[in-house]
Amino acid sequence: MSYHNPYTPPRKSATFDDYTLAEIRRAAATGIYDIRGAGTKRKVPHFDDLLFLGASISRYPLEGYREKCDTTVVLGSRFAKKPITLKTPITIAGMSFGALSGNAKEALGRGATIAGTSTTTGDGGMTDEERGHSQTLVYQYLPSRYGMNPKDLRRADAIEVVVGQGAKPGGGGMLLGQKISDRVANMRNLPKGIDQRSACRHPDWTGPDDLEIKIMELREITDWEKPIYVKVGGARPYYDTALAVKAGADVVVLDGMQGGTAATQDVFIENVGMPTLACIRPAVQALQDLGMHRKVQLIVSGGIRSGADVAKALALGADAVAIGTAALVAIGDNDPHWEAEYQKLGTTAGAYDDWHEGKDPAGITTQDPELSKRLDPVAAGRRLANYLKVMTLEAQTIARACGKNHLHNLEPEDLVALTIEASAMAQVPLAGTNWIPGKTGF
Repeated sequence: MSYHNPYTPPRKSATFDDYTLAEIRRAAATGIYDIRGAGTKRKVPHFDDLLFLGASISRYPLEGYREKCDTTVVLGSRFAKKPITLKTPITIAGMSFGALSGNAKEALGRGATIAGTSTTTGDGGMTDEERGHSQTLVYQYLPSRYGMNPKDLRRADAIEVVVGQGAKPGGGGMLLGQKISDRVANMRNLPKGIDQRSACRHPDWTGPDDLEIKIMELREITDWEKPIYVKVGGARPYYDTALAVKAGADVVVLDGMQGGTAATQDVFIENVGMPTLACIRPAVQALQDLGMHRKVQLIVSGGIRSGADVAKALALGADAVAIGTAALVAIGDNDPHWEAEYQKLGTTAGAYDDWHEGKDPAGITTQDPELSKRLDPVAAGRRLANYLKVMTLEAQTIARACGKNHLHNLEPEDLVALTIEASAMAQVPLAGTNWIPGKTGF
């Protein structure tokens, strides 16, 4: 005979929690996997698990805003005739016209220009509006080759060869038919309204030797003027960085698993790749082993949200960062102003991630002309510029507190970790100790 203890409430499984049960039922009912946008939603060690050691007696801080703390960064000085100089080390990551509306792309260009930094095209090619409103524009060269042409390669200020992305290293992107408008279809040479999936690898190379040949082709097309970036997802950062450098990259872009995407499988987003925090130090080590640290620049992306995150990434050895999701939030993504409409879509502001459906109430991740009109690119550009300004000021404030007159002078010695996991990943001591797991004894 069974007995129920009236004093013990029913207990749910930690393994089979409510979300997991709902996903099993959804899969059983539909027979298809879940597709969504944005990045990983699981909690992983991140920059919040690190703290700075401000100056006191043993270090000399800089005084407020009266002593200079430089934020400029030069990208592409290795081989390019025309390297890029930015006022802030915070850049805008690649997000395509197709995934985003034309107004959103214009807003990103406007905001980046006001802030003195760069923005990036994304898959699908370059629009005239984006080029016209972006003082510094990076052109992504992806496996799909959608929208790629020599004219736009020459119109760009830098070229980013995308090998992988943090949300889906080893996988291609998706753009569902409801977002393939006449203009998107024309730019990508695709049929209107038909789902498309980008290739997961470039069609004309199978390894680093072929990548070297491709980089040389791009340099010849652009008369060696443009910096060549190579972007990789956070999977094997030491070897991928080393091989990109040996193939001739001017800049390596490293995207951790907190990086977002317009649309891919949820199982991919949550289970492939490594946290951004775990990727930086191996990549920096590869650059140092090759004698190329600060000669080949490292841009880190994936979950950058604040000036503190920027300062921590730079302290760990990056030269700059890129933001995507945060930039979309700054221009109006997931804004509570549209809560009633998010509710109609079965979600809520802050959780909306069905970007592939093209129904975004904020007019950002859509090709619906009526929804797109809701986003004023001029006002949204100003909001992005304000956000970039605040992030830069926050990073400067931290650097001054650590006694540094340039953000690039921040170093691992300025950091401690709050958890054993973060200590091991960032390779900085656990707070209150000299211990780095796997590196030092107790």
